[in-house]
Amino acid sequence: MNDFPEFMKHPANRIATINQATPGVEGYVFDGVDGSRMAFWTCSETAPSAAHAHDYDEYMIVVQGCYTLIVDERRISLNAGDEYFIARGVVHSGEVFAGTRTIHAFGGRRADRVGA
Repeated sequence: MNDFPEFMKHPANRIATINQATPGVEGYVFDGVDGSRMAFWTCSETAPSAAHAHDYDEYMIVVQGCYTLIVDERRISLNAGDEYFIARGVVHSGEVFAGTRTIHAFGGRRADRVGA
């Protein structure tokens, strides 16, 4: 499988481009009752992810491809099946390769939808 299923890519859940830390990324978001969010991202180009931090925890898993997470100047290569927990307040950035797909769970509100 090289793409997320269509039901996960409903236009009403599409993340606004302005909310992306990485150029060339298409994403979709789903809300939890407790204010948490899940995001599904597909990267169409190799690009850097800007340094940022959240006031909530983040968990990510690479579904396909490769993502290099950068935390405290340490480069952590994540390949398909690899997962990583990023604690709230930790500044992180990264580099993603074209064709990479990731799933992220956030302990707070992340990434507004188009038109929101």
